[in-house]
Amino acid sequence: MATGHNPLIAGLTGRCPNCGEGHLFEGFLTVSPRCEACGYDLAKGDSGDGPAVFVIMIAGFLVAFAALFTEFTIHPPIWVHLVVWLPLTVAVCVGMLRPMKGLMLAAQFANRASEARNDD
Repeated sequence: MATGHNPLIAGLTGRCPNCGEGHLFEGFLTVSPRCEACGYDLAKGDSGDGPAVFVIMIAGFLVAFAALFTEFTIHPPIWVHLVVWLPLTVAVCVGMLRPMKGLMLAAQFANRASEARNDD
């Protein structure tokens, strides 16, 4: 790991957790095979479903709280809830998914999780 940068911040911003310079992603969620700046092997990282679970939990809590608060204070018609909260849920989930995946991959690299073995 290179000195002078935080690998978790690098992952959160979509940068290589090793050097903090290269891109972590090729597309929206496709992990680059190697960092173009330092050559670090990024392909061995696998975040699985973890980022999606965290995003669903966080976005669900925020949007559900806001919708319930709005319902109990303003009492809007149901169509207002549909028009406001459904697009907001999609936007929050899509907006959080890439940073959360980068954060989980960076945590995996920082803790050397891919090097762990199970000898049992």
